[in-house]
Amino acid sequence: MNVNKEKYQEIISELNGKAVLVAVSKTKPIEDIKALYDLGHRDFGENYVQELIEKEAQLPKDIRWHFIGHLQTNKAKFITPFIYLIHAVDSFSLLKEINKQAAKSNRVIDCLLQVYIAKEETKFGLDNHEVENIFTTNYNELLELKNVSVKGLMGMASFTNDMHKVRDEFHHLKSLYSKLSIRNSQLSILSMGMSSDYQVALKEGSNMVRIGSLLFGERNYTK
Repeated sequence: MNVNKEKYQEIISELNGKAVLVAVSKTKPIEDIKALYDLGHRDFGENYVQELIEKEAQLPKDIRWHFIGHLQTNKAKFITPFIYLIHAVDSFSLLKEINKQAAKSNRVIDCLLQVYIAKEETKFGLDNHEVENIFTTNYNELLELKNVSVKGLMGMASFTNDMHKVRDEFHHLKSLYSKLSIRNSQLSILSMGMSSDYQVALKEGSNMVRIGSLLFGERNYTK
C-alpha cells in the first residue's frame, strides 16, 4: 500500500471545505483506493474507461467516480450507468452522446466543459469561442439535452515550472467561468489544479482539484 495519509490530511485541511479533492487513482491498485476510502474519502478520478469499470465493480458503491481523461464518444456508454461527474467534455457532439447514453439508464449526468488553456499541443479542449457558442448559438439544443447537466468548466495548465505562466492560464479560465456564470446559474464547478499547481489554482478561484502523485506516489506509466 502506498498512500500518504499525512499528506492527505494536510491537503484536506488546506482546502478547508472550499474545494473538492478528487483523488486521482488511475493505475493505482484497489488496496490504495480502499485505504483512502477508509479515511472517509469518496471522490476518485480515473482516466481510462476499462480500468474505471473494473474498479467500480470491486469497490463500495458510495464512491463518487469522476472521469477526468479524454472520453471517446464510442466509450461513453460504458460509464454512464454509474459515473458521478465527467470532467473533460471537449465537444458538443460528445455532450450529445453522453445525453443519449444517460437516457438509457434514466440518469442525469453532471458534466464539465474542458477548456484549452495550455500552450501545448497535447492538451484537449474547447477554445473560448467554442465554449461560449454552447451557451449561445447551441443554447436551445443544449436545453433539449435532458440527461446531462453542464455544471462548470475544467482546464489543465501548461506543464511547466513557470508558475507565473500557470497563474495566467488559470486566471484566464476563471475569467471565462465568471463571465458565463452571470448568465448561467447552474454553473458551480471550476475544476483546475493538480499535484504540481493546485495551490496556484486555489488562489485563482478553483473549487475542485485533481491530485494523484502527492497522495499515491508517482504514477506507474508502464501500464
